[in-house]
Amino acid sequence: MTLDLAAPELRASADRSPWLTPDSYWAGMTEATRDHSAPVIALNTEALSYNAHDMLRRAGGLPIRVASKSVRVRAVLDAVLALPGYAGVLGYSLAEANWLSETIDDIVVAYPTADRAAIAALAADPRAAARVTLMVDSPEQLDLIDSVVAPDKRPAIRLCLDFDASWRSRVLGHIGVFRSPIFTAEGLRGFAQHILGRPGFTIAGVMSYEAQIAGVGDEPVGKPASGLVMRAMQRASRAELVDRRAAALQGVRELVDLEFVNGGGTGSIESTVAEGGITEVAAGSGLFGPHLFDNYRSFTPAPAVAFALDVVRRPNADTATLLGGGWVASGPAGEDRLPQLTWPAGLRYAPREAAGEVQTPVSGAAARELRVGDRVWLRHTKSGEPMEHGNAVVPVAGAVAGDPLPTYRGEGKCFL
Repeated sequence: MTLDLAAPELRASADRSPWLTPDSYWAGMTEATRDHSAPVIALNTEALSYNAHDMLRRAGGLPIRVASKSVRVRAVLDAVLALPGYAGVLGYSLAEANWLSETIDDIVVAYPTADRAAIAALAADPRAAARVTLMVDSPEQLDLIDSVVAPDKRPAIRLCLDFDASWRSRVLGHIGVFRSPIFTAEGLRGFAQHILGRPGFTIAGVMSYEAQIAGVGDEPVGKPASGLVMRAMQRASRAELVDRRAAALQGVRELVDLEFVNGGGTGSIESTVAEGGITEVAAGSGLFGPHLFDNYRSFTPAPAVAFALDVVRRPNADTATLLGGGWVASGPAGEDRLPQLTWPAGLRYAPREAAGEVQTPVSGAAARELRVGDRVWLRHTKSGEPMEHGNAVVPVAGAVAGDPLPTYRGEGKCFL
């Protein structure tokens, strides 16, 4: 099955109002997927269309590169890339990029690789070498590539330079993710000069991901004080980054013409596109609308993906037990990494079990009404993690299910 997110019926329904009435929304999802065995991952295509078009609005005409780790379903990648305004994929593994390059012509691998087999495969395939760009931030990574296939025995390898966008606060220390060691304009220019002096490589672009702005909600639900602190931190980080990133890009552009400069993420689209030196933004999680994004002020995506589990036992009158459920997101361990019990409303985890690998007890007023065979809907925290647990996603439009779409796992692939 193919998806068409530009279909007239989807464009006409591109508003968020249907998802503001959960009693009808989740009941419709339950009815549509009744014939599919749990755990069932469902994709509401109307919600997906809304999210995809809303991110285009937020980008204001700047291209959006789709982050594949947040999708992991090729049919969805293809449908999003068919929309004007989306261009290219931000992959997470070179083996994944080699595979996707069979049908997608522009893939930037967001993380450096030490996968020698994948490097050899890239060097042996001229089409893949023309379509795939590797992420680098040190000469050692170039040495590793050369050790696998010598420069004179391969096509030129396309490279993207990773520039650190974290904030190094004098008071708070390092704020952001630990990505590239290249933090200064001088450092980025020096690395670019090093690459230009080596055979077998071509500089295609620069990436600079401000995770502390894009990936952290600025209005955490139920934590107003934390929201004030977070917004202050993000303002300070953004102010520092704008000038430092501009200087770094200018230094590299004096040496080489860049095809692209990638920045941002779903949570920072507006602020990232406002920088003149950025040519594209990355986004992926916002397509599916996981509950992490309930914590942002500037946008509210629709819940396009969720998964349903079956009630399989009643250990007591106040508790219903679901089969499965422990689909925990990456990041610091905590309650915010757990799937969110969404429907029926009013459920809560058993504090000493929470979301379990094979069973998840839930309690609350709604649990007293659940019976064996009933379904409970959960929203995942980030985006890609449900696809690692299921072979297919069931697309739903107008409370009608379509043919299942295979996930990466359903196509026999597991890259990380």
